Amino acid sequence: MSTQYDVEKGDSVHSGKPVTVDRYTAGARVNHWITAVSLVLLALSGLALFHPDLFFLTGLFGGGPLTRIIHPWIGVVLFFSFFGLFLRFWRANLWKREDGTWLARIRDVLTAHEDRLPEVGKYNAGQKFVFWSMSLLIIVLITTGVIIWDQYFFDLTTIEQKRWAVLIHSMAAIVAISVWIIHVYAAIWVRGTIRAMTRGSVTGGWAWRHHRKWLRELVAKSPKDKSGSTPAE
Repeated sequence: MSTQYDVEKGDSVHSGKPVTVDRYTAGARVNHWITAVSLVLLALSGLALFHPDLFFLTGLFGGGPLTRIIHPWIGVVLFFSFFGLFLRFWRANLWKREDGTWLARIRDVLTAHEDRLPEVGKYNAGQKFVFWSMSLLIIVLITTGVIIWDQYFFDLTTIEQKRWAVLIHSMAAIVAISVWIIHVYAAIWVRGTIRAMTRGSVTGGWAWRHHRKWLRELVAKSPKDKSGSTPAE
């Protein structure tokens, strides 16, 4: 990269101002938010149908009958939207040697002693856990969801199979909601992370502190444009 950029500090050498590192394209951000909104709507509609005490949530979707109709279709949207994310990011989420070290030093992660952590790529082990967990859970949810989608697939499975599917579907949904909560909490906890999915970029300092290996690789292979930003992957 041009000498105008100091990787060690995340600053522009000439101006002294923080540089901007592109992290996500507009398409990736739209894809992410469609997935996020779909997941929230699925959680709300699913919880509304899960227990009588939560039935009041059906009011958000026009009542019980409409909620039962809309819920599986939102699931279809979630599946295809997440599939788009999977195609974009699965390579970046492959397990690396440093991920094991990162996990072994999880106490340093929680206490913000990042100077003791190994340099990581675009995603750390925690983010990879969320990615692969959601990949598996969404497959389970869509599979079991189809089995209990009686409007179209009633004759394809037995009653006993449907009962098992309901149980597995519910358990997978609870785990998926839990993983989602962890994902959101981590994004808020690590200051500057949310900006990546709203503006598509992060500061050079953020990239250097949290994803140093990714920044090094990006600087090494991508020329900087005149605005002082580096392109997203």
